[in-house]
Amino acid sequence: MNRNPLIPFALIAILGIGLMLLLSFVGLDNMDEVAKGEDEAPTEDTASASPEEIYQGKCSSCHGADFGGGAGPALTGVGEKYSTDEIKSIVTEGRGIMPANLVPDEKLDEMVDWLTGL
Repeated sequence: MNRNPLIPFALIAILGIGLMLLLSFVGLDNMDEVAKGEDEAPTEDTASASPEEIYQGKCSSCHGADFGGGAGPALTGVGEKYSTDEIKSIVTEGRGIMPANLVPDEKLDEMVDWLTGL
């Protein structure tokens, strides 16, 4: 019984290449859905979330859990540096690497009031 030892490796390689091609085509279909925004992960209900909960869920990774900064600037004393209109503009439009529209419109005023009190 003299079997060729390369056959199992060749079968695994062919199966792997076929699987890569299949997953590539599946990824192309998903790319269109993601571009349209249809495949977004479900987010928490922000209609009932407090500003602190929104901050912990969307902002603390950059601005720090203690508001001291990190990838983003520190938020302590932000009410002394900017007016409420400027804060609202920054939260709505984003700034630098900060994305826009992290806070829903119905919670924007509440979030700005909370930020000015830090």
